Amino acid sequence: MTALTTPQIIAVAALPILFAITVHEAAHGWVAKRLGDPTADRLGRVTLNPLKHIDLVGTVLVPVLLIVTAGIAIGWAKPVPVTWENLRHPKRDMALVALAGPVSNLFMAIFWGLVIKISLSLPVSLQWITDPLIYMGKFGILVNVILMVFNLLPIPPLDGGRVATGLLPGPWAWQLSRLEPYGFFIIIGLLMTGALWFILDPIRMVVTRLVVTLVGL
Repeated sequence: MTALTTPQIIAVAALPILFAITVHEAAHGWVAKRLGDPTADRLGRVTLNPLKHIDLVGTVLVPVLLIVTAGIAIGWAKPVPVTWENLRHPKRDMALVALAGPVSNLFMAIFWGLVIKISLSLPVSLQWITDPLIYMGKFGILVNVILMVFNLLPIPPLDGGRVATGLLPGPWAWQLSRLEPYGFFIIIGLLMTGALWFILDPIRMVVTRLVVTLVGL
């Protein structure tokens, strides 16, 4: 398999990125509905239709620029609305709704690992299709593992921040939730200083090895 050009990278990375973000957001809405809040469902957000979740900047421009310039893929979709008052156990259930997104990315990473495994078992005569699928599978694992690990950082408004808020005792949860207006700037600061990748990369490698082991690659 040869090295890919930039257009080829974008071509094989587009679908994994699109569905990683789409499934992530749909999972939030689906779990919220199961726990008593139909807000996302009523707005048509509990769907795998990417058009319902796409944010032009976060889903398209930022991931493409990061892949081309830095070889990493981080992006976001339009957040799924959750009305916490509708949840049966608001504090606990908000944590479960938040956790649903990263968990969906783990399952998506496993799915792309299986795509690679199946592709490797196909005849050489089908190389014209197996090579793109293998590249796509590799990007699928990379994108989903990065999104999972990134979103589990305990910084509001990331999913990890909401999970931590749901698990911490009341006063600590309140103190953490006060960081939410500054969360975006904290993340940008970590990204610009290189600290973000320093934190994420070791965890990414562990999770990637777990996925590869699970699918038998």
